[in-house]
Order: sequence, then structure tokens, then C-alpha cells
Amino acid sequence: MRILIIGGGGMVGQKLAHKLAILGKLGNREIAELTLADAFAAPALSTTAKFPIKSVVADITNPTIAQSLITAKPDVIFHLAAVVSGEAEANFEKGYSVNVEGIKNILEAIRLTGNGYVPRLVFTSSVAVYGGPYPEIIHDDFHLQPRTSYGTQKAISELLLNDYSRRGFVDGVSLRLPTICVRPGKPNKAASGFFSNILREPLVGIEAILPASKSATNYFASPRSAVGFLVHAANLDTSVLGDNRAMMMPGVWGTVGDEIDALRRVAGDEIVALIKDEPDPVIEKMLSNWNFPDITSARARSLGFNAENTLDEIIQVHIDDELGGKIPGRNK
Repeated sequence: MRILIIGGGGMVGQKLAHKLAILGKLGNREIAELTLADAFAAPALSTTAKFPIKSVVADITNPTIAQSLITAKPDVIFHLAAVVSGEAEANFEKGYSVNVEGIKNILEAIRLTGNGYVPRLVFTSSVAVYGGPYPEIIHDDFHLQPRTSYGTQKAISELLLNDYSRRGFVDGVSLRLPTICVRPGKPNKAASGFFSNILREPLVGIEAILPASKSATNYFASPRSAVGFLVHAANLDTSVLGDNRAMMMPGVWGTVGDEIDALRRVAGDEIVALIKDEPDPVIEKMLSNWNFPDITSARARSLGFNAENTLDEIIQVHIDDELGGKIPGRNK
């Protein structure tokens, strides 16, 4: 089996590649080759694999380059590449070029390959495809009314994947991811990035800025769960999905205040004291377009997708996976 990860240099792409290297197979099929494609050279993995792993620098907004990624006919394609929310809002043209034209170029490359080539394509969509006014709980059949360019771009991509799957060109699955938290590494340009920042930095003894109200809400899952979603989707029997290939993934609903309370329970008052309030009107305006209620994710859960049940668990996953099970910020 050949696997291609588009966006393989990003955080989730690297964690997925690491997981596949450990597994050595996807479902019952042995992995023969893994290719990591990104706009920059993907870092070398910190683990060894029984199969070759190669890194390719590729601009998927170029149809010729997109076609070159499909030449080897990968059996499974994970499409993770995206311009994140804050950047997509600030740079309208770049957002549509990467987030819409990019996946369209990949889908067209698959279609034009023809000759019975129908790979599984797992696409990472987002909870941002939703928009208010919201009911008390969002169910699987709630309409898409995104109120950001990023959410609109993800919704368009979902529809493209539905149509190409309906026509038999590709076997697609769209995963609407919750906000991934706690993201390791440095802050990115996602408007939702502070949801991770206010947990990640204090845990290592660094002050963090809170640019929004403690009443701001979101829907969360850990990077570990995100990788689990992707692997499960690659093995899923898609005949049960019908023409609607998109599903909201499980997660934990909560407010910023709930995050801080969870951090206090897991790490103590000393860590929480490192969070400093500095309201940012730009961030607060974007959050007002989200303000998610709880989400059932009943369809995904019924198909075996699972995530954490509490914010405490999400914080503990970060401590275990990124900090060696310890909290270095204590008594620093």
C-alpha cells in the first residue's frame, strides 16, 4: 500500500506519519511507501519505519505539481494541507488558492488518471463550516452557514469531495475536526490558536496571553484523537456514508473558563497564574462568529470514532505526549 500525506510537514501530518511508521500497516494492508508532501521540506521523523518515507516539496495550487503527486497512484491520500483560519481571513486570495483550488487540483489529478484508479481520500474539514444562529445542540443534519472565509473554503471542499465521490472518481471522507488542543510547538496563525496557548505555555512556566473573554466557547479534541480519526477514516467502510461523506468528529465542548478550570485541576493555581488577560478586538470578533453550542457527533460516534470526554483528559494527553508526563512549569 502506498500512502500520501498532503500537509505532511505540519503538526498533525507529522504525528500521523509517526503513527503509521509504528503501525507498519493500515488496516490489514502492509505499508510499502509513505510520501510526505508540503510547501516546505517535512522534518525527518524521530522514529524508524520498515518502509521508505520520502519528503516532497509541492505547491498543490499548481495543477501540474498536483498531478505529479498522483503519478505513483497512492492507495490512500490524507489531505491535511490548509491555510489556517486567521491567515485565510487576512489573505483572501491565498485562502481560496490553497484551501479550495488545492484540493480541486488533487481531485482533478485523480479523475484524469482514470483506468479504474479510485483511491481513498481523507480530508480534514473543520467545525468552522457551521455558523449561527445555533440551536442548543448541533446535530449531524444542521445546515452549513460558515461566517468566515476559512469555514466557507472548507464547506466548498466538502461539497467537491462529495461530488467526486458520487461520480466514482474518488472514495472520499471529510472529517470536521474540532479545534485541536493542546497543539505542541509554537503558536500559528489560527484564530483559535490561543485555546492551546493558554494551556501550553503555562505548563512550561511561560506567561500566556488570553485575548478573549472567558465565556468564549469551542469544541476540542487532542492531536492524539485527530490522528486516531484519520487512521479510522482510512479503514472505514464508506458504503454506509451514502452521498454525504462529511462527519463532525467527537470532541469536548467548553468555554475558555472551563479550560482554565481544567488547567487548575490538573496543574494547580501556580500554573494558572501565568495566564494574562489582554483582550484583542479582532480575535473577539472572529470568535463571535463561532460561539459554538454543544455538538452531538452521533454519526461519527456510531461509526467508531472516539475522542476524550473531558478537558482534563485533553490537558493530560499533552502532558503525557509532549512533556514526558511531567509539568516543567511548576516551581520554575
